[in-house]
Amino acid sequence: MSFSNLRVGEGVFSDNSIVNFEYHSHQPYAATTFNNNDEIRIPIQTQDVYTLPSQSYLYVEGKLLKDDGKTISKDLHFVNNGITFLFDEIRYELAGTAIDCTRNPGITTTLKTFASYTVNQCTRLENAGWNHTQHPQINNKNGYFSVCIPLSMLLGFAEDFPKIIMNVRQELVLIRSNTDLNCVINVPVTGTDKPKIDITKIMWKMPHVAVADIEKLRLMKYIDKDLEVAFRSWELQELPLVQTSTRHTWTVKTTSQLEKPRFIIFALQTDRKNSTGKSMSEFDDCNLTNVKLYLNSDVYPYDNMNLNFEKNQWSILYEMYAQFQKSYYFKNGSDGGVEPCLSPINFKHFGPFVVIDCSHQSEAVKTGAVDIRLEFETSQNVPDKTTAYCLILHDRLIKYNPLTSVIKIF
Repeated sequence: MSFSNLRVGEGVFSDNSIVNFEYHSHQPYAATTFNNNDEIRIPIQTQDVYTLPSQSYLYVEGKLLKDDGKTISKDLHFVNNGITFLFDEIRYELAGTAIDCTRNPGITTTLKTFASYTVNQCTRLENAGWNHTQHPQINNKNGYFSVCIPLSMLLGFAEDFPKIIMNVRQELVLIRSNTDLNCVINVPVTGTDKPKIDITKIMWKMPHVAVADIEKLRLMKYIDKDLEVAFRSWELQELPLVQTSTRHTWTVKTTSQLEKPRFIIFALQTDRKNSTGKSMSEFDDCNLTNVKLYLNSDVYPYDNMNLNFEKNQWSILYEMYAQFQKSYYFKNGSDGGVEPCLSPINFKHFGPFVVIDCSHQSEAVKTGAVDIRLEFETSQNVPDKTTAYCLILHDRLIKYNPLTSVIKIF
């Protein structure tokens, strides 16, 4: 029993600050088409509203056909997270300025979702076309499909920034990919059908928030102030063709102090791109034995991994993956409520990938530019047509003024 049990005279608290919360459908410009390579802009033109992007989602409906655009295929199935492979880029803009962008969202969101979401959360994401245990059944026998993808699954801004956006024009920009081959897989894999995915509708479902009068007065105090928007952005770097050797050095990029990496997710894929015989949402071990991340002269992790997939020696890799949620979301306790969506055996099958926590950095990394370099080794030569991916999760800060719509990026 605690003292709170004795507070019999304490009143009931009721929060009436929000008087209305409704989802509004925002659609692309009237002349927009949804074909390959098209740019799809979905604006929120009304500026005198309060919106909550973190709770918004993208609605997509269409039809999966053979490449003739008319015939239904019984062999073609969407891969896990296949709808995101329909796009090359997803961008969020405030007052015409891009503040967050996810390039190659298929690979980016697959890696991030594997690392971030729990088993229960992945069950909910089946409505978004996510199912890593089997090919998602999002289309019916006539090829029709529809999904609702949370914006928090697509952009770091929507995941990390839970506050409303006040009185500023917003746009969601989608760039259609130049091919539909990465979205599907033939079952059986010996099938030769090629896809044509016809998108018939795209909507951005955004919550509009109406507040009580007393809250309106309080929010008016910030109408002419610079409001901070802090979040962690997801930046994917790609090495399209890894050399066929056992030792590799990849100079990923040079970044500023404000966008220095906090976490790195490294993955390899062999001969999966633009092929309907292999799933683009799975990754290959390529006989990986060790990975080192260099931020200037600092190295992560400290010890060698000494991986050996033939001898089933990869438990360190899974432990690094399982610790991600605890560190990234600041979860406490013995297990911290950590519940990775992948079991160890599924991690080996659908992964594997390397999650490196570099959020704790020395003073040497806290000054000047930061050079990001990856060194990785394999026990055998890397196979032909192997691509390396480096997903950088880094801090980002912008400020916007609701009155002047001036955006400042730091």
